Amino acid sequence: MTRDRAKIVVSRRLPEAVEARMAALFDVSFNQSDVPLDAPALLTALHDAEVLVSSITDRIDSGLIAQLPASVKLIAQFGNGFDNVNIEAAHAAGITVTNTPSVLTEDTADMAMALMLSVPRRLTEGAQVLLNDGTWPGWSPTWMLGRRLGGKALGIVGLGRIGTAVARRARAFGLAIHYCGRTRKPPQIEEALGATWWDSIDEMVEHVDIISLHTPHNRDTFNILSADRLGRLRDGAFVVNISRPELVDEDALADLVASGHLSGAALDVFEHKKGANPKLVELARANKVILTPHMGSATLESRIEMGETVIVNIRTFLDGHTPPHRVLPDGRSPI
Repeated sequence: MTRDRAKIVVSRRLPEAVEARMAALFDVSFNQSDVPLDAPALLTALHDAEVLVSSITDRIDSGLIAQLPASVKLIAQFGNGFDNVNIEAAHAAGITVTNTPSVLTEDTADMAMALMLSVPRRLTEGAQVLLNDGTWPGWSPTWMLGRRLGGKALGIVGLGRIGTAVARRARAFGLAIHYCGRTRKPPQIEEALGATWWDSIDEMVEHVDIISLHTPHNRDTFNILSADRLGRLRDGAFVVNISRPELVDEDALADLVASGHLSGAALDVFEHKKGANPKLVELARANKVILTPHMGSATLESRIEMGETVIVNIRTFLDGHTPPHRVLPDGRSPI
């Protein structure tokens, strides 16, 4: 193995600075079209390669892993999420998987907070008023009334890095913080955030006005906001999801917003591969739902830091050491 010029394949285009850095360090094959590669195209590109720099748009299932060239020893995911990779199959095949946690925390939390503000204050609806026909009837006491954010109860599902960053921001806006997750946080963290722990999401949803999702997709979290749990939310509550689309029963969410039980939703991720659920699109057109195209970590600074983290993972691996952001078969990171 040639350590300083290992062959790597990058499945999607990355910021220019990141690609230049990779090209200086490795023998790199870039996807010039930036069109997601299907399995045959990935297998062809990976001939004699040692590393695949993948992204969430790559479906790296057990079938693909079984067909990978023996030369491939590392899948370096460009992203925090990695549910597109069958970690167990990769581990069984002797392939290391890494991701890029922590570098997108603050940007994603900013986006969650922006969406949380946008729903009750009707920001996207109001921003279109002057654009529709160029006229505006003028201010009045009852014009474009929204709802106050301060004083409401926020339920965070998953108080990890991003969930904690969201809680810090939300507290500054006067929200009461509630959370649930796999484990309870130490008292000093709860005290700093003014956070209330619930050992059951079923109980928490009945006591909050906003649900914000910040947990990975796995067997335990699939449809964690099921139709039943969505129905238990208070009248007028709303949902924010910038995490994974599989966490929410989208049809049930759309139906509950349409019925008026929920006041709305703000979603940055969607189950549909080519866009959002048509029900949600119609509700967005009716200004009941806000839809953004997977923009949670979409800042230049975040993408560059993600790229640098990928490079660190690759170089550490090629040097014969355990990468700092290795993903273990049970979906955990060792840090």
